[in-house]
Amino acid sequence: MYAYFSGMAGKKKEDVIRKDVPEELKRLGERIRNLRIKKGYTSHEIFAYEHNIPRAQYGRYERGEDLKYSSLLKIVQAHNMTLQEFFSEGFD
Repeated sequence: MYAYFSGMAGKKKEDVIRKDVPEELKRLGERIRNLRIKKGYTSHEIFAYEHNIPRAQYGRYERGEDLKYSSLLKIVQAHNMTLQEFFSEGFD
């Protein structure tokens, strides 16, 4: 991980799109991030903290890193959604 982010001075980790992440996970991360922003949270850390989700892990989810099904359920619940509602946008 360090090697990936070395040389990225001045950029936030959450602003870096990983090229080695499968497209489906990128879309999942974008959906999670967009929902957080839509709720008015500018910081993933505050959202994660307020919803009892590990902050560092939540940031990785938004960057499109793999997550467990149980973690996805927790995120969907934090947004007061069903899985059907969650996947209704961005997953054609």
